[in-house]
Amino acid sequence: MSIFQLCGDNMEGLLTAFAFTLHPAALALMLVGVSAGVFVGAIPGLTGTMLIALCLPLTFFMTPEMAIVLLISIYIGAISGGLITATLLKMPGTEAAIMTTLDGYPMARAGKPGRALGLGIGSSFIGGLISWIALVVLTKPLSVWATKFTAFNYFALIVMALVLIAIITEGSFLKGIAAALIGALLAMPGIDPSSGTPRLTFGLVELNGGIDPVPMFIGLFALGTVFSDILLGSTKSNSSIEASRKGILMGLRDYRQHGLNLLRSSVIGTWIGLLPGVGAVIGSMVAYSAAKGVSKTPERFGTGCEEGIVASESANNATIGGAMIPLIALGLPGSLNNVLLLAALLIHSVQPGPLLFVNNAEIVYILMAAFFVSNVLMYLVMILSVRWVSKISEIPQFLLFPLIIVFCLIGGFAYGNSVADVWVLLGFAVLGFVLDLGKFPKGPLAISFILAPMAEQKLRSGLQLSGGDWSGLWTEPLTLIMLLIALVMLFSPFLGSLLPRVKRHRQGTQSADPTEE
Repeated sequence: MSIFQLCGDNMEGLLTAFAFTLHPAALALMLVGVSAGVFVGAIPGLTGTMLIALCLPLTFFMTPEMAIVLLISIYIGAISGGLITATLLKMPGTEAAIMTTLDGYPMARAGKPGRALGLGIGSSFIGGLISWIALVVLTKPLSVWATKFTAFNYFALIVMALVLIAIITEGSFLKGIAAALIGALLAMPGIDPSSGTPRLTFGLVELNGGIDPVPMFIGLFALGTVFSDILLGSTKSNSSIEASRKGILMGLRDYRQHGLNLLRSSVIGTWIGLLPGVGAVIGSMVAYSAAKGVSKTPERFGTGCEEGIVASESANNATIGGAMIPLIALGLPGSLNNVLLLAALLIHSVQPGPLLFVNNAEIVYILMAAFFVSNVLMYLVMILSVRWVSKISEIPQFLLFPLIIVFCLIGGFAYGNSVADVWVLLGFAVLGFVLDLGKFPKGPLAISFILAPMAEQKLRSGLQLSGGDWSGLWTEPLTLIMLLIALVMLFSPFLGSLLPRVKRHRQGTQSADPTEE
């Protein structure tokens, strides 16, 4: 299939999808999703992941198309909303806005809050659009290429993704690996796909179908986060700056001045988003460092520099589109929000991966169209409502948390109309609190929970096709290369800590040797 055919198919599919997303019902749902995402993203302590998890039960009663429209709009709104409190309170509403605080807050304190917010909102919009272009252009060719994968190839790809996710997660490497192993173990209960008999169900009939991801994710990310905030006593003491709309609109001169930075940071964010598990935080950090590295005045970064805000916000929004590419084309979720999007698709019997364009092409194009429209709505909502949204952070947590707890319990029960789901939700809420207490990352656990069954299924398929011959793991070149890369990544943290010790030991030995005369 030529690139011209791919582009032609994309345009035809996108036009139909835009007609769907611009229908009043879909447009209203996206407006609600973006507004709710911005609202939650602007509240330190709450996250878009929490909101998406809470909305998963709602999608059960929707068509797959409307479910995607709602969740993608929440995702974009939440990532963008974090910049408001990052700029006005020096408290990023989401982790993705951490780098924005370095220059956004100083600029706001210098009397230009509208300018700081305007740069952040405009850059978020441009970053989202550039990553959308990459999403439209790259996804279908990648999925066509991936259809040539063998089962062993796909197994090795998933293993490589799991290792990458575990080792680059913030915090201890060993804790990341442990969390990934826990996620894989939690995916094991249910009916064994080979023998058809229950495994690891401990005699509980309720576990024959495995652990349902919806109550699990609500408990882990929503209720567990609330428990952590309440019991671990997170406090917020920064003084607020009054939001102003003066200078909030970026003009053509601004886009010309920051055009190269916008393009470079958006491309970096999109590329970082392609890597499973890296996420918006790393994307904004890399783009910020790159902008500082090429700047003629790097000493201004961290003091209210416009380039820093532009780099951070364009990159963190660009990671959204980048992360969508492997999710759609390969079925590999690269972030927590993508795990929940994948769960929503699986609920509706839609399997992302190489055959998604063949089996459910309309879903792909609606996702792409919703991504674009949601970015436009995000820009309009934030520009028009920034003064009111900035007041959200003043809502006391003792009012917010009871409401979130009630919604969590209702959502867990409503999904399957089962009290057992509520117990699962509560159990994973406790697990989420324990993970937070021990500073274990939740990302590797959730992603491993989704990907481990896929890896098992691909490995079993490969063995069935080869008559039980394992040699395909090392005789197929692509499989061997990906497994070797996974192995190198797995041991790279140990090698990284070992090499300096060896170097110091050699230097000490050389300095201890007597000089020969």
